[in-house]
Amino acid sequence: MLFLILFPVLAAVVLLLTRNEKARSIIVMASAATVAIASILLAATYYGQGLVLFDVGIQSITPLMFAAEMVLAAVLFYLGIRYKKYPASILAVIQAALVAWFEYGIGHDIHATNDLYIDGLSSIMVLIIGVIGSLIVVYAIGYMRNSRHHNPEEKDRGPWFFFLMFVFMSAMFGIVLSNNLVWLLFFWEITTICSFLLIGYTKTEKAINNSFRALTMNLLGGIGFAVAVIVIGYDLGIVEMDRLLEMGAAGAAVMLPVGLLAFAGIVKSAQMPFQSWLLGAMVAPTPVSALLHSSTMVKAGVFIVIKMSPLLGMNSAGVMVMLVGGITFLLASMAAVSQSNAKRVLAYSTVANLGLIVACAGVGTDEAVWAAIMLMIFHAATKSLLFQCVGTAQHNIGSGDIEDMDGMFSKMPRLAGLMIIGLVGMFLAPFGMLISKWAAMASFVDAENIILITCVCFGSAVTVFYWGKWLGKMVAVVAGRENIEKGVERHEWFSTGTLACLAVALCVLFPVVSDHVIVPTVQTMFGTVSVAVSSSNLYIMSAMMVLMLLLPLLFFRKNKKETKHIYMCGVNTGNNLSFTGSMGREVSVSIRNRYMQDWFGEKRVGGIGMYVTAGMIVMIIAYSVYIWAGGAV
Repeated sequence: MLFLILFPVLAAVVLLLTRNEKARSIIVMASAATVAIASILLAATYYGQGLVLFDVGIQSITPLMFAAEMVLAAVLFYLGIRYKKYPASILAVIQAALVAWFEYGIGHDIHATNDLYIDGLSSIMVLIIGVIGSLIVVYAIGYMRNSRHHNPEEKDRGPWFFFLMFVFMSAMFGIVLSNNLVWLLFFWEITTICSFLLIGYTKTEKAINNSFRALTMNLLGGIGFAVAVIVIGYDLGIVEMDRLLEMGAAGAAVMLPVGLLAFAGIVKSAQMPFQSWLLGAMVAPTPVSALLHSSTMVKAGVFIVIKMSPLLGMNSAGVMVMLVGGITFLLASMAAVSQSNAKRVLAYSTVANLGLIVACAGVGTDEAVWAAIMLMIFHAATKSLLFQCVGTAQHNIGSGDIEDMDGMFSKMPRLAGLMIIGLVGMFLAPFGMLISKWAAMASFVDAENIILITCVCFGSAVTVFYWGKWLGKMVAVVAGRENIEKGVERHEWFSTGTLACLAVALCVLFPVVSDHVIVPTVQTMFGTVSVAVSSSNLYIMSAMMVLMLLLPLLFFRKNKKETKHIYMCGVNTGNNLSFTGSMGREVSVSIRNRYMQDWFGEKRVGGIGMYVTAGMIVMIIAYSVYIWAGGAV
């Protein structure tokens, strides 16, 4: 565990000092492979052992973390003043003051017995970070080289970029393996700072503004986290996650800090009303979107909420979490309908799917948490694949707009095939996301939560609409287009191809993943486990997936193909790109989607969501503070 936390930092420092591009590529690949292998070994070593706690035994680590937090807070304060983003400076000072108050006050006499731990949920997160994260940094080698090719005037800042990527991976491992809440808070803020720096990587005015928006919102979540640690230390005299979970959902002394930790998770996972930081983060290079804002950083938010799920349910914190998640899923799915930019569609889809995971965690039942973990796994693999495909397409066709992806099967057939795997994986059977959504809906029905049932039904309906529009563009074959795939870097092909195989393999192994990974994890968390989708149905889904892979081979024959002109609204001119209309005029073929801005425009939908969710969060947190204050008195 310490190796996974410390080795990426070592790799980051080496990469920061490496100026030769070829040497840097070798170091990135070797480091990524090491992290992936170590992640698999760690998960395999502790497989099936339940919760395992570790005492690091080095008392000086916590003071060093505190000193680092103060230095980073000073840096953020300076940057906020320099760029005239004063709210960021103020929030950085507030959080630093809270941490200092705890460190030199009540926290000075509280010591964690076990600083690190590993269980089923953290093992799953370790694999997501280590395997998918490593594939993304390998993809970044080719992507960043292509980016410099398209922008030769830009200075090579690869050492800084890969430094931040590996530091971020280190912090993510720290989040999912830290039992000490003080340590967890430290790593939590490191991911915030890495995200801030990577979003502003290009240093354009838009990038800087969006990076500070992300920083400001995530500092709010960090303050909520810090206050939660203070309340836990003050009321319960502990700073350990496992001991907090043992307290159960009884009393204001637990509910207030649980609500604050859930609030921090809501912010980190970009739930409404904080979704704008994730949407603004799309200005960052595509590997940043794939790693931080699809596969890992936002998963830290849902990770902490799922971790708290045994303490949630029909209490103040649980109601806040499930309603914010459900409303976010519904409204973010609607907003995605109005988007034509592929990265913004992916961003809204990410916000929506994270909302569904958060809602499942808020319900707080074993059945709902099974669905939440399964959604988290499939979303990480599939969405990172889609982000990478969009980044590669944008470099080669010069646009990231869905409407410009006509003829992708002709221009980039291999990439189009990989992108279609990602698209169908998000909303069609027998792929895992759809089955997991069905399980989520079944858990809401069993919980008799009519609001969440409504959100998941209507949200899923519009999900089919926006993925179907994009898929229709991809499957269309347009004649007369030149194949331009030769310019794609081999690192990009390796990463996207591996992720596509991983996404398919997860679907084939759906019942195995459920029985041997998810079920034991939920069993450890709740003591019991019930699955909304029966084991027999899971095996049927797996068999369907195998048939989908085999059927094309059965019908594949090498024979002479006769080309026929496509039927059009008039006489085909012979190139399948235009026809002669009724007035004898040549008309170009153009197929365009509808985006329903009047109904699903992001300002309209986002505005409703922001006001509703912000009001709920403020009222429920205020109520929790009131109850806690009454109990304290």
